[in-house]
Amino acid sequence: MVALDKVLEQLSTVIDPDLKKDIVSMGMIKDLEMNGGDLKFTLELTTPACPFNVEIEDDVRRVIGEIDEIENLDMNVTAKVMEGRSLDEDTGMQTVKNIIGVASGKGGVGKSTVSLNLALALAQSGAKVGLLDADIYGPSIPLMLGMKDGYMEVEDNKLQPATSNGIRVVSFGFFAEQSHQAAIYRGPIISGILKQFLVDTNWSDLDYLIVDLPPGTGDIPLTLAQTIPITGILVVTTPQDVASNVAVKAIGMFEKLNVPIIGVVENMSSFICPDCSSIHHVFGEGGAKNIAEQFNLPFLGEIPLNSGIMSGSDRGRPVMITSPDSAGAVAFRSSAKNIAAQCSILAARLREEQDGAAGNADQP
Repeated sequence: MVALDKVLEQLSTVIDPDLKKDIVSMGMIKDLEMNGGDLKFTLELTTPACPFNVEIEDDVRRVIGEIDEIENLDMNVTAKVMEGRSLDEDTGMQTVKNIIGVASGKGGVGKSTVSLNLALALAQSGAKVGLLDADIYGPSIPLMLGMKDGYMEVEDNKLQPATSNGIRVVSFGFFAEQSHQAAIYRGPIISGILKQFLVDTNWSDLDYLIVDLPPGTGDIPLTLAQTIPITGILVVTTPQDVASNVAVKAIGMFEKLNVPIIGVVENMSSFICPDCSSIHHVFGEGGAKNIAEQFNLPFLGEIPLNSGIMSGSDRGRPVMITSPDSAGAVAFRSSAKNIAAQCSILAARLREEQDGAAGNADQP
């Protein structure tokens, strides 16, 4: 019978392409058992939405197959999302592993549509996802989800999120629709509402909370950055120079606040002709990629310009639900995987920092 040490040595040759570490040192091999020629263990991936999950699983099967003594492999593949923020420093939201703010420098770039469909894509991968519509003045998520008549209850002094298509949703739009009045509040009140939505909500256990921020660099983005530890900011822009130039200002603000930037997504990237499949760059080309290169940030995806994506949002029928095989849905799914991978990278970095700090504290 082969020794378990030999099995672990062989498995340690498998490297996670995102984390650049072997799966054994990352603790991804669980419950290892050997019985004669039968090997059994659990491969616990860092997120169900990792773009390299299949590749890692195939590599594991390959290296185990190189051990002659092993006749049968019983491998259970699961995923456990890593904490991408310091939960010890957050007394109000310790059940939320990752908080991702979705920001843009200006309005009109389709940020809410991107936020919603990314949340749906992550949920469809098997992750537990929440969506906070933080645009108090212009909440749009209820309309995009077909939840104009939705509402949130209060139990034990906690808001209970509405649910739709597997995600937990909080939005001021639920209250605005009921009152049919516009929100007319000054900055401090708006900031107070956001804090309540964050810490006074029963989010339950979440792998990812997507926060759809209003455009610009005003009170809401500042409140999010200063109220709780967050995993990072996803910047959404379009290829247009004017959008890209303003997005740079948003990146600058969050960098000054020492908030990590997860990466950049380009919306309305190009139009794919439905008749001839030719690609047309209606709003220009390369804006988001140039930003990513300028700030040394990950470029996480391109969402095509598609009337179905926008009309679906207007009718409360998101493209991830109604057209999961469309080019738009495929692009959202790819971007969601890249975002999940970046969250895992940030989580691994945070774990190293915490382990290093603990080690230093133990030194005499």
